[in-house]
This record gives sequence, structure tokens and C-alpha cells, in this order.
Amino acid sequence: MHRLSHGLFQDLANSWQAIIATYNFILLLAIGTGPSCSLPFLTPTSPENPWHFPAKSPIYPVDNIGIEAMSALAGRRFLKMNGLGNQIVVLDLRGTAINVSADEARAVAAHPRSPFDQLMIIHDPRGPGADAFIRIMNTDGSDAGACGNGMRCVAWALCVDPPISGGLARDHLRLETRAGMLEAWMRDETTFTVDMGAPKFDWQDIPLRDPFPDTRYIELQAGPIDAPVLHSPSAVNMGNPHAVFFVDDLDAHDLARFGPLLENHPIFPDRANISLAQVISPSRIRLKVWERGAGLTQACGSAACATLVAAARRKFTGREATVSLPGGDLDIVWRESDSHVLMTGPVEMEWEDRFPADIFTGAA
Repeated sequence: MHRLSHGLFQDLANSWQAIIATYNFILLLAIGTGPSCSLPFLTPTSPENPWHFPAKSPIYPVDNIGIEAMSALAGRRFLKMNGLGNQIVVLDLRGTAINVSADEARAVAAHPRSPFDQLMIIHDPRGPGADAFIRIMNTDGSDAGACGNGMRCVAWALCVDPPISGGLARDHLRLETRAGMLEAWMRDETTFTVDMGAPKFDWQDIPLRDPFPDTRYIELQAGPIDAPVLHSPSAVNMGNPHAVFFVDDLDAHDLARFGPLLENHPIFPDRANISLAQVISPSRIRLKVWERGAGLTQACGSAACATLVAAARRKFTGREATVSLPGGDLDIVWRESDSHVLMTGPVEMEWEDRFPADIFTGAA
């Protein structure tokens, strides 16, 4: 095993998948594959965090070198907030190198003091001109590109919460996300506007599996082929993928039934947020959302933005409308000068607490 050539490792290091394959191959050589042997194989998760060791591996008897026994999140302060009922947990990790794992995110979501639809993690900025980098995680531990309600909560924390704001008086923020730079403004102590950026319409940018020249309508339906219950949604990327079905009666459809099937439809390589929208007037839309990685939600800011854009593209509304969700109203403007979408709405601070150490038992 020690005589494997350095050149082999250099060739295989060109991709993290190859590194994983090399590691597993070395384990096969070193340990064998007998029926009583349980190997700590690595499995890919994501390019940002490609290494996953199974808990209590026989090779590492100390619970994955102490990760299970002592999460770096234990005892850390968090804020439990909501944006129109969209449950948000805000966690400030600036000044640390802590990288929250999917298992840790799921453990936080499962605890009664910290349930969330999105976990908003504040990190040090990665580039010039930004106030912070925001990582967004869903209930299932996956990463999201955008969360409008969560960004308003983060803006509140950075502007109003003394431990997070550091006492700095400011009403404008520039926040980096995986989807790009977003700006936020404080209108009053509980109302914030977030510039969600410009929507994307090309099928490859959404992304969709199949090429659609016009994403105002894509071929997708739920229900019988000859009498579909839902059909021909608009597809939009608003930092994450959205499919918006326009319906005549919002209350006549069971989104909890169709949502998970459509979210995971093969036409969406990265899954998608699924929305049902009823246009009440040229300036008002009712909306329900099945959120990718979180399920039915009281509100989804990026879905509200995607819906207004989709409605305007199909001439159902103008470029400004109030979007009414189960949790309340958001004011959405699709700005003509630069195609950016501005979302304005309230936030609510519920409580602050610290993570108990025992909730991370088994989290890696």
C-alpha cells in the first residue's frame, strides 16, 4: 500500500470523486472484504464537503475522532425568528472556521427550541464590499441558493440584534450568498427590503433536464394524462429553481399531495420549489408553496418573487403586486431598469437560546 506511486495520486486528485475512489480502493487492499469486515468507506456529499465518515467506524473507534461527541455548535447562541411564519434560525459563525454538516442541521431542525424551514448561517465575507457571507440550509440538511424571508431575518440580526450587530448603526447591507450578492435595507425595525437579484429564464440556468425554448410554459403535469389536475407551469430561477402553476381556485388543490412528487420530478435535476398561484387581480396574487428540502411552508420569499415574475411574463399582472401567502403579505417589485426583483416584508424575533450539546449525538 505504501508503494503506490505519487504520480497516481496526482492524476486522481484532479477530482474529488477520484480521491474518494482511491481512498476506498486502498481500504480494500489494506483490510480486505471478508463478510465480517465493516469498512469505513467514504461517500460523496458535495464538492464543498466531500468527505463523510460513518459514525463509530471500526477504524476510528473514538466516534469519528470526537465529532459525534463534541459538536462545535454545542453551546452556541442562535436566534429563532420567522418571516411571515416561515421558520428561520439565525446562527452567527463569523470569526470561526466551523462548517455545519447536514447531520448537524437536521439535528438543529429536530429540536423543539430550534425548528426551522431554513437555517441562515452568517460567515465572514469572502469578497470585498460584502458585510457577510450567508449560507442557507434546509430542514433536510441540503443547501439552498436563496431564501428571501431568511435574508430579511439576517438583515434584522445584523442591524438590530446587539451581539450580532456589534452595536453598529446601519440600515443597508451587502450580503454574499451562493446565488450571488444581495442587498438589504431596513425600512423600520421590523420591515426590510431585499434585492433578490435578476431572475433567470434559460432552461439550462433554471436548470431543467430538457431544452424548453420558452420557459413561460413547460411540459409538466400532475394527474391523469387526459385530465391533468395541474399542468404547464412557468419555470424561473430566483436563486433556486421554481415551478409556478397558475390555478383558478387555490383551495381546490392539495399541494401536500402533489408537492413532493413534483419537487423530485426528473425534469428538475436540482429538484424545485413548487408553487400554486391564483391571480386575484393585476396587483394581487394568492400563493401556496411546497419548498424544496422543507415541504409546505407558511411563506417563501423567493417563490413570491418567482411567482410575480412568472405572472408578469404571462401578462396576468404588471411588474408590481402584493403576494398573499398563508403567513401574510409580501410586496414584490420586478424593476424594469435592471430586471432585479425587490421583496419587502416583516420579520419577527421569537427568542434566543443556545444549542444543547446532546442534540448533536450521532451528528457528523
